[in-house]
Amino acid sequence: MHDVHELERLIRAGTPLVVIDTVDIARCEEVFAQLARKSDRPAWRYSLASGLARVGMPTSVLGPGRAPHEVLAHILSIKVAGVWLLLDVARQIEEPMVKSVLREIGLRHRETPHTLILVGPGARVPDGLRTMAARLELALPTHAELVELIAAEANAWSRESGRPVRRDEDAVAAIQRQLAGLTHGDARRLIRVAIRDDGVLDERDLPAVIAAKHRLLDGDGALTLELDVARLDDVAGLDRLKRWLAERAASFTSARPPPGLDPPKGVLLLGVQGAGKSLAARAVAGAWRVPLLRLDFAALYDKYVGETERKLRDALKTAAVMAPCVLWIDEIEKGLATGGEDSGPGKRVLGSLLTWMAERRERVFLVATANDIQALPPELMRKGRFDEIFFVDLPGPAARAAIVRIHAGKRGLDPATLDAAAIATATDGFSGAEIEQALIAALYAAHARGEALATRHVIAAAESTRPLSVVMAERIDALRAWAAGRTVPAD
Repeated sequence: MHDVHELERLIRAGTPLVVIDTVDIARCEEVFAQLARKSDRPAWRYSLASGLARVGMPTSVLGPGRAPHEVLAHILSIKVAGVWLLLDVARQIEEPMVKSVLREIGLRHRETPHTLILVGPGARVPDGLRTMAARLELALPTHAELVELIAAEANAWSRESGRPVRRDEDAVAAIQRQLAGLTHGDARRLIRVAIRDDGVLDERDLPAVIAAKHRLLDGDGALTLELDVARLDDVAGLDRLKRWLAERAASFTSARPPPGLDPPKGVLLLGVQGAGKSLAARAVAGAWRVPLLRLDFAALYDKYVGETERKLRDALKTAAVMAPCVLWIDEIEKGLATGGEDSGPGKRVLGSLLTWMAERRERVFLVATANDIQALPPELMRKGRFDEIFFVDLPGPAARAAIVRIHAGKRGLDPATLDAAAIATATDGFSGAEIEQALIAALYAAHARGEALATRHVIAAAESTRPLSVVMAERIDALRAWAAGRTVPAD
């Protein structure tokens, strides 16, 4: 009803031209039909395919194929004020004849107060008509309207199939949350697809709904929906970080967070390469059961002035519509300006990101990872930008043994056949990624010899390489020294 009210308000204000930029034509038709039933003026509808007809009348005044300028000229000749839904005029609004007749209708508005509603994707107000035009943005469906849409589509399927839709109410609530931010038409289409696949609404439908929503929203490819999320059980160690996340899960995911608690905003994971920062970012989304979006700075930067910042704004708007979600920026230091040598897009991107971090109200949890503290802009590190800065160090003995068991299980091996404690001792100073690579190298070696993988193969592979903690010992020691006292240990 909000859209009908806004249209009525514009008509009462004496607006000759209302422009609606939308692809949801069906929603416009619904709104106009409601307006026509309430209005004391005659309501008319035009499209190139069906011509011009009065709403509720069986025949057209002007038949199919009549050009927009002909229809507008006919409207100009009518002396009884009406409300006109014009579906195929917006894309030709820059044509001289179309613009001229629109201007004449506007200039004669005091004599005959017509209101023309121009609808279509990319519809805009051209120069010369701005003083007589208003833009209207259709409201997105409310919580109650989404509930009605799901019920309506479920009832329609039941009538056709002769059996009721089976519903998992928790899953339906999660699907409904993901439909927020979509147009009525897009929401209805995704609900219909989810139901008509098997007559069931449950957890299995949620990933498809999330993926479809992201495809509808993301235009530039800077924001990727990551379907390969992890669980906190897939992350070895990092116990302090896990507890921190568990304490804040309800405040972030609940539709009604506990009183007095604001949803958490984000964390910066600083640490050694390969120590599990990216896996931890994936695990946050998996543990909280929300979408994981990855912002790719390389896809943001554009050679045209202003395009980089526009892409960032669009990406952050998409993240807001996908909320609640986790927004992951991997190796954030590589995409942001760090000094006076960059006075262009890099600094503007940093400024836009910092403003968004400070002002956002949507439940978008930012997880940024970084390896090089020296490359991070000081503005990003100021207290309050992130809820907390965690330092992810190389795994200890217990975490290394857990990593061995996790990766053995992922490759279909029985972890009990390996002496995880012995391998943990042999991999002192290894990161999680390096332990995984040692296990992979051991599998190759065992396969080449026709042997089953054994502990000795993994230890031999570990002894034949040098971890990053040895190769880059000075830099890692400097990073640890900086982090001590400035960050919270993740483990």
